[in-house]
Amino acid sequence: MKNFEKAKVDYSVYLCTDRDLMSTSTLEEAVEKAILGGATLIQLREKACSAKEFYETAVSIKKITERYNVPLIINDRVDIALAVDAEGVHIGQSDLPAKEARRLLGEDKIVGVTASTKELAVKAFQDGADYLGVGAMFATSTKKDAKVTKREELLKIRESVSIPIIVIGGVNETNVMEFKHTGINGIAVVSAIIAKPDIERAARQLKDLVEKIK
Repeated sequence: MKNFEKAKVDYSVYLCTDRDLMSTSTLEEAVEKAILGGATLIQLREKACSAKEFYETAVSIKKITERYNVPLIINDRVDIALAVDAEGVHIGQSDLPAKEARRLLGEDKIVGVTASTKELAVKAFQDGADYLGVGAMFATSTKKDAKVTKREELLKIRESVSIPIIVIGGVNETNVMEFKHTGINGIAVVSAIIAKPDIERAARQLKDLVEKIK
């Protein structure tokens, strides 16, 4: 990505991919349409494929994100992120620790961490996270075992850390406005964009809504 500076990253509309939910025939098409609609970050999420397949998909998606100068984040896999020179990685609480991800990736790359409580958020911040994915804010079909994070906890997290916060889990066009006055920096979505018949239009609608809550 040309002139990438992680301090200037726009976290407004963060798309997490899911090939099982996409309305297009290819992931590349879905990602490009989302970016054209206003997605500001793309996270490549591949839970059910080999390392080779994940790598090959990442190479293909990186060509698209680079064309539009949008950061590519790799879910879980620091090795894949390094192999394709992605702009960063997102890790959950059961993945490689944030400190190790930072050590391997260096200071110039993005490390995002999932955090559902104030305690986890503070630890992630101390360990070098650049942003937090907070949630699940609502019940979601993409992570059936995820516990719901209450608004009160989100506000405590916002008070406790200075890094960007993205809300995740069941966020869509019907509930985005509930995050007004919470101090979040963006929303992470899966089906609210990628499963829609018109991906570009769905991304544009969410971008407009996020602008209203900032």
